[in-house]
Amino acid sequence: MKKMFVAIAAVSLSACSTYMPQRYNINADTNVALKEMDAGNINVGSFQGPKNFDNSCRAAGPIAPPDNMSFEAYIQKALADELKVAGKFDEKAPKVTLTGTVEQLGFSSARGLTGGSWDIGLKVNSSNGKSVSVSEHYEFNSGFIADTACKQTAEAYLPAVQNLIGKLVKAPEFKSMVTP
Repeated sequence: MKKMFVAIAAVSLSACSTYMPQRYNINADTNVALKEMDAGNINVGSFQGPKNFDNSCRAAGPIAPPDNMSFEAYIQKALADELKVAGKFDEKAPKVTLTGTVEQLGFSSARGLTGGSWDIGLKVNSSNGKSVSVSEHYEFNSGFIADTACKQTAEAYLPAVQNLIGKLVKAPEFKSMVTP
């Protein structure tokens, strides 16, 4: 009986972990691009999630953004944070509001055995009627062992989102989206 209890305790303690990306950090290039724009007073509204997304990683546990956020809320907050730091955000009296839909979200922690990738597709709509779609395919080294690979996969979400937001801001259509 004691051996059974020890076995159950060992299995319970080795149960799934949740792998978490870091909180979003501003990207210097994106910040410079935003500061160079004449537009301002931009708000960021809600972002919708993808229709299908499996956040489980190699049966080791799920990947989940920090602060109980959804993946789409992480991207929404990333865009808002970039606009705030660049001095372009205005929640109270916006000239335009941007909303979005994460149309594609997926990852692999076993691309080529020890590589990984994130694929994110985003459509952003402006309250002025304009829209733009951007996507990011971000590759990284994940590792062979599940725990390491899932940790690396979670950590790779931050630079993947930074690249995605950078592509959005630098897209030729973006300037017309943030101009009333």
